[in-house]
Amino acid sequence: MNEADLLQILARGEDSRHQFKRDATNADSIAAELAAFANSGGGLLLLGVEDNGSMVGLDAANVRRLNQSISNAASQNVRPPIHPTTENIQTAQGIVIAVTVPDGLSKPYLDSQGRIWVKAGSDKRHVTAREEIQRLFQRSGLIYADVIPVERTSAADLDEKAFSEYFTRRYGQSPQASSQPLSQVLQNIGLADGQELNLAGLLLFGQRPQRYRPAFMVKAVAFPGTVLHDTRYLDSEDIDGTLLAQYQRSLAFIKRNLHHVQGDQNFNSLGLLEVPEQAIIELLVNALIHRDYFTSASIRLMIFADRIEIISPGHLPDSLSIEDIRRGVTNRRNPTLTEHATQILPYRGLGSGIPRALGEWPDIRFENEVTGNQFKAVVPRLVTGSATPEVTPEVTPEVTPEVTPEVARLLAVLQGEMSREQIMALLSLKDEKHFRIQYQQAAIAAGLIEMTLPNKPRSRLQRYRLTATGRRWLEANSGGTSN
Repeated sequence: MNEADLLQILARGEDSRHQFKRDATNADSIAAELAAFANSGGGLLLLGVEDNGSMVGLDAANVRRLNQSISNAASQNVRPPIHPTTENIQTAQGIVIAVTVPDGLSKPYLDSQGRIWVKAGSDKRHVTAREEIQRLFQRSGLIYADVIPVERTSAADLDEKAFSEYFTRRYGQSPQASSQPLSQVLQNIGLADGQELNLAGLLLFGQRPQRYRPAFMVKAVAFPGTVLHDTRYLDSEDIDGTLLAQYQRSLAFIKRNLHHVQGDQNFNSLGLLEVPEQAIIELLVNALIHRDYFTSASIRLMIFADRIEIISPGHLPDSLSIEDIRRGVTNRRNPTLTEHATQILPYRGLGSGIPRALGEWPDIRFENEVTGNQFKAVVPRLVTGSATPEVTPEVTPEVTPEVTPEVARLLAVLQGEMSREQIMALLSLKDEKHFRIQYQQAAIAAGLIEMTLPNKPRSRLQRYRLTATGRRWLEANSGGTSN
């Protein structure tokens, strides 16, 4: 680094990667600065510079003293020791020492008093929260949230049918054919510890995952306007269940609250979703798999008149930036969960999800909120509630390109306005969850049926009826006339 390079850095001021100090006389103070950088992705400490970026320089005696102090602090006052490099830069005001601290591989780093420091903007702060300490261990590969056993669980909490189907499909034989107890089979593939399910096992195959981890769900709300503090809402749902169920229901929630556009298609065509479905799929899967499971918070899915926001607990790991993920660089925060999710969710695990979403919809914006410990994907909508009269005629109720056999059966029995119980009775169905996901929500997402009380989705007075699109589909596929 020469003086010109140094001046460019000073002109930008202090931030999480650059710290300025006139001098340093206390070994513990130096150790805290070094540890904070090592715990937070690395950085550059400049000695001989005022906080405001003006150079004061150091004489030869102070340069020797500070280089020795840095060496001692890094090896004796930081645990485990770190290995910064120093460079003496000659300037008109004197020498400036540039101390480069690499991102630590053995986080967390502690000072001589056992304190953990991390960067907080241009300053540093003392870490005391257990969840944040766990995340530091996670970054160094010492611990992962997805393999931590979930207290009081056992193989009895597993949806054995779903797990058996997955195991047979992936490994070519049923779990029973292995001649081992189910608890051992789960341990062999990393989903349990021999007694309790771990978080990956619970979220992928648990019967009721939120019984043990109630926060690990998706909270979805659709607003009529563009602001979060709006007291009105069009639709809301607390989406629980396994990750597969959360993915399916979240996608259905988004699709039923977006428009379809006819475009160049003929009148009887089903139309295209205003935001490409593949982009939404990639962002949803990314949120479910890569969120920070050390943070006890829900994914938030919010649909506004002009945008969709998917907010995941946990900011990007220190080694990643928004530019990195846009280029496909990846960091597996939950490696065991990811390994199995590639067989269950539409996820490839190659870092291609974000680039693929951007390829479908280039205007997606990402916000990495370190202070709030969250990551946000903001998806602009093509059609908003303020569409002009010229646009409105091209917008049709939301539908999907395909009608599943389950949805077709529902449409065939739906007469007038009917309750969920009435429809289930006509279909001879007893599993409410199966009906809700495969029949009811799929038909709503397709724009083929609608709620009579859309603002009160859980009301006991809720009824369901065919939409105009549903009636057209039924007429086209039955040759008859529907109510």
